[in-house]
Amino acid sequence: QVQLVESGGGLVQAGGSLRLSCAASGSIFSINTMGWYRQAPGKQRELVADSTSGSSTNYADSVKGRFTISRDNAKNTVYLQMSSLKPEDTAVYYCSMTVRTLRIPNILSPYWGQGTQVTVSS
Repeated sequence: QVQLVESGGGLVQAGGSLRLSCAASGSIFSINTMGWYRQAPGKQRELVADSTSGSSTNYADSVKGRFTISRDNAKNTVYLQMSSLKPEDTAVYYCSMTVRTLRIPNILSPYWGQGTQVTVSS
């Protein structure tokens, strides 16, 4: 059906930067919201940032001013530029998209990537 593949995670020192990418492929009619979530050990998954099809964006307070979400609709890809990283940003980062598939274009369904580890050392 629809697959989301993330890339760009890794190990970085505090104050550094990373850029995550997530590309969707498969039976896609259109994509509405694209977003990034993260889950740290022992914590619940939380929204980091998302972007609607109307190009409005939303950020968690903890990342405002440091992270930027962007999307390339032609490539079905969403990016997360992370700067001024802190040890507390360490988590598995997941992308998520709400998609209308070619098979059922009148229904929006959520899809998730497999996650990519981001580790920020102090």
